[in-house]
Amino acid sequence: MTRATPPPPFLTTTVVIPVKDDADELRRCLRALALQTRAPDEVIVVDNGSSDASATVAREAGAVVVRCNAPGIPAAASAGYDAATSDLILRLDADCLPADSWVEAMERGFRRRPDVAAFTGGARFVDGPRPLRSSLAVAYLGAYAVAGVLALGHLPLFGSNLAMRRTAWSRVSATVHRHDTEVHDDLDLAFHLGERFRIRSLPGAAMGISMRPFSDGVAFARRLKRGIRTVVVHWPRDFPPVRWERMLLRRMRHATRTREAYER
Repeated sequence: MTRATPPPPFLTTTVVIPVKDDADELRRCLRALALQTRAPDEVIVVDNGSSDASATVAREAGAVVVRCNAPGIPAAASAGYDAATSDLILRLDADCLPADSWVEAMERGFRRRPDVAAFTGGARFVDGPRPLRSSLAVAYLGAYAVAGVLALGHLPLFGSNLAMRRTAWSRVSATVHRHDTEVHDDLDLAFHLGERFRIRSLPGAAMGISMRPFSDGVAFARRLKRGIRTVVVHWPRDFPPVRWERMLLRRMRHATRTREAYER
């Protein structure tokens, strides 16, 4: 009688939240994390020089507070990833509202796909004009995905809803542009992780996000400028045709090795 293969063991999870002067939004986010169907094993809030009660809110909710004095989200997010102790690192922003099954969905996704090093999830807007929420979310995330695929040759990561294996982070932590305040840390991370590992989408990991990026035209223009900089800072090595060819050759070599191993 053939024994059924036992399911892989549960993977431990650390949630990382960079924050600066977002105490009220952070409180709501941490409340949503406390209501998860599977509680995270660790929550790390990275205080990036807040002048409000963000750090106090985090401590009162039982989160680990890591102080990051270097300015910018890239430095803060990296500090949180460095401090994580679990198998998986999950990332969202302080103004996000994860679905109650978010942690469970991410953990289950990695157990089912041991070949995947990072997952990126979608999002919906939870504030702003109600008639615009769905269409604007589709346009915003769709445009980001298309632009990311063209620049990377694979899916980008979305900073408000991503997860990765801690072992994968350890392989790229020394090469990400953590001290450059003018790059998008999620897109930069995708450049480095996608070069070595598989990034996939996980539709079941639902996330609510704020429409605040669209409330200020100057701030939105700055986001676009940073997106362009994040791509260009990786040139010439990652100029799209060069990167695509390099990744295609790598995939072909991997497929050949897999076939040869199967035939032996």
